[in-house]
Amino acid sequence: MTSSAEPVRRRRLRPVTLRTRLVAVLVACLLVSCAAVAVATSLALRHFLLDRLDEQLAAAGGRYATILEHPSDHDADNSAFGSVVGQPAGTLGARVLNGTVTAFGVVDEPGVTAPAATRAQLARLTAPTAPRTLHLDTLGEYRVIATAGQDGDVLITGLPATPVEETVRHALEIEAVVFAAALLISGAAAALFVRLSLRPLTRVARTALQVSKLPLATGEVSIPDRVDDPAPGTEVGQVAEAFNHMLEHIEAALSERHAGEKELRRFVADASHELRTPVAVVRSHAEYAQRTGGDQSDAVTGALERIVAESDRMGVLVDNLLLLARLDAGRPLGREPVDLTRVTLDAARDAQIAGSTHEWRLELPDEPVTVTGDDYALHQALANLLANARTHTPPGTTVTVRLEADGTRGVMLSVADDGPGIAPELQPRVFERLVHGSAAHGGSGLGLSIVAAIVAAHGGTIRLDSTPGRTVFEVDLPPR
Repeated sequence: MTSSAEPVRRRRLRPVTLRTRLVAVLVACLLVSCAAVAVATSLALRHFLLDRLDEQLAAAGGRYATILEHPSDHDADNSAFGSVVGQPAGTLGARVLNGTVTAFGVVDEPGVTAPAATRAQLARLTAPTAPRTLHLDTLGEYRVIATAGQDGDVLITGLPATPVEETVRHALEIEAVVFAAALLISGAAAALFVRLSLRPLTRVARTALQVSKLPLATGEVSIPDRVDDPAPGTEVGQVAEAFNHMLEHIEAALSERHAGEKELRRFVADASHELRTPVAVVRSHAEYAQRTGGDQSDAVTGALERIVAESDRMGVLVDNLLLLARLDAGRPLGREPVDLTRVTLDAARDAQIAGSTHEWRLELPDEPVTVTGDDYALHQALANLLANARTHTPPGTTVTVRLEADGTRGVMLSVADDGPGIAPELQPRVFERLVHGSAAHGGSGLGLSIVAAIVAAHGGTIRLDSTPGRTVFEVDLPPR
């Protein structure tokens, strides 16, 4: 289960571009920096405000708490404790005696009472106590300080700490808005800058894609324009410069290869053309010797027959080489209407005569099929396919020739047999030149390569599907 799940997980992960990664890293660094600044400023601001609050507590002294130390000067219900001259609103005062809060008050809040939990918190304070922050029920955060009274009691003074927290929170909100805007602006600017900086890489990728689509295997190749070098000293400039050098080497190598191919094709064409005459002379003299030799020994008769047979075989080979040389040179074939039905009938009839030990089947449409091309070349291509099926299959093999026509898709011509099939390791190279299916069957190894060249010259395609017991060659030709 693990091995099957991993490919699925890999397929779901989409690759991230270098531009996106650079912008993401920059924004992440800015985000961390902004977060660090926000934390540092909020801590510093809170510490500063608490220090000011502690200074106010120290300045207030215990005046408000001292009043609470002598309640006899005021009303018994401590209602007069709600207002003290010189004390800011919200100032808290409390008197603790023997672990019990005996008096409690808040400036500008007369009649306020402390809950039991608040009284318990205050009762635990001892004198002297440094300023500390307490959360008092119903009152909120308070910064309090405890001092010793004159009667063995503890006098507590406190100032609200909620404004400090609100100020820090408000500062954080402002920083969040400012930093968010800064991140957006910085991210957009970074994306634009990175895009401009990596534009040469985009041109390199575009040029490389154009080169990858060129038919580099054969023929003369024209490499696209070079990539502009924006800055030779930069990393991107170095990549562009190296890519341009690579294109120059590729173009030089392809030009040299094309020149060599032209020379080789010219040599093959010239040699094949020159060989036609001596081959014809040898064959004609051998045939003449056969007719006028009179009484000859069996050895001489056999030798003459072999000379004629090999001369015929060499003549076919020379003709094939000439045809391949002409196709490689790009010389156009005929462009005339060709009755492919008649071509198929003729080729099948010839194959049936040559391979009487095979069973031949022909499947043709009711209406004649016409394509535009070269009559002789198409006949040779089909004849080569049939000869290939006859030569590489045992007697008794059924060979089926099928011709189908579609007004939109074109024409499909197939040759199928139920023979032993083609070896899997040979199938990828079966249309290459000088590839022999079996040494026992002989052959020049040019038949299927000629078929592929003729089909390509007609703008068509050829496919092979071979398994033991079934081999099919399918030729697709464009509609007329």
